[in-house]
Amino acid sequence: MNLNQVTVPSTDVARAVEFYKTLGLIQIVDALPDYARFECPDGDGTLSVQRVDEVARGHGVVVFFECDDLDERVRALEAAGISFATGPHDEDWLWREARLRDPDGNAICLFRAGINRRFPPWRL
Repeated sequence: MNLNQVTVPSTDVARAVEFYKTLGLIQIVDALPDYARFECPDGDGTLSVQRVDEVARGHGVVVFFECDDLDERVRALEAAGISFATGPHDEDWLWREARLRDPDGNAICLFRAGINRRFPPWRL
């Protein structure tokens, strides 16, 4: 089994498209106003945005994007007008990460983990 795609809800897919393109994703499907799909610039993963009437609030799913150039990428995104809840910082689980939300409030984590993403010292 391989994770193919994650779909996030949006009340304004066109607005979400601009946000995810600014993050660096590559749009591969344009079915506005209801749907859009993106490829990650590295790897095989895809992310889609689907129109909903209302986005659920509270703690939900967090979408993680690994970036080898995390600190530089965060600086570039901030210069492009993207706001972060937390800037790049080291975590106890051996990842460096920055957190933000898309325009609909969906949680996103940009991180750098290297080998520790799949093979942390405590792996079973």
